[in-house]
Amino acid sequence: MEKMEPVKALFLDIGGVLLTNGWDRIARHSACEKFGLDFEEVDERHHLTFDIYEEGKLSLEEYLERTIFYEPRAFSHEDFREFMFSQSQPYPEIIDLIRTLKARCGLRIAAVSNEGRELSVYRIEKFGLMEFIDVFVSSCFVHFRKPDTDMYCIAADSAQVHPEFGIFIDDRAMFVEVARGLGFHGIHHTGLESTREHLAYYGLRAG
Repeated sequence: MEKMEPVKALFLDIGGVLLTNGWDRIARHSACEKFGLDFEEVDERHHLTFDIYEEGKLSLEEYLERTIFYEPRAFSHEDFREFMFSQSQPYPEIIDLIRTLKARCGLRIAAVSNEGRELSVYRIEKFGLMEFIDVFVSSCFVHFRKPDTDMYCIAADSAQVHPEFGIFIDDRAMFVEVARGLGFHGIHHTGLESTREHLAYYGLRAG
């Protein structure tokens, strides 16, 4: 890594960094076990339609109609939605780290995530992400998904920070590689301590 002065912004993924993933394979498998669904069938339907949900071109109700409620069920839409939303949990230590760095270093914080609208709005509100994140570039808002480079460019423009003065943090290595190709400095998030060490390398220390 090359040293950089000064860092003006952090560009963060939400799922896998600040919070658990919103609706990943593990969560879908748990839902199928709870509601007695055929996982392989649900998973196939999910992969055929989830991208357009994340791009904001399909509502959550429409997504559920295509993947779950295409035939009569013994449970309600609301029951399933509640379970779906309950799968989201925070990573308090990384949230505290980012909050502290923002206050200590005067950073702009931008979230860059692939999420559907209802899940994205729920997670932003539930976990108080607006309290420390300045800009939300979610795929459902901008109608692009990572690794589309337009997502990264929109994030930089929205934060009003040139990529060379920003650090892009994501738990997906390829998404970090794309960011680096656009001029961002990148951190592949694999855990709290590793990310803390990388941030310290760039002069960002919480204490």
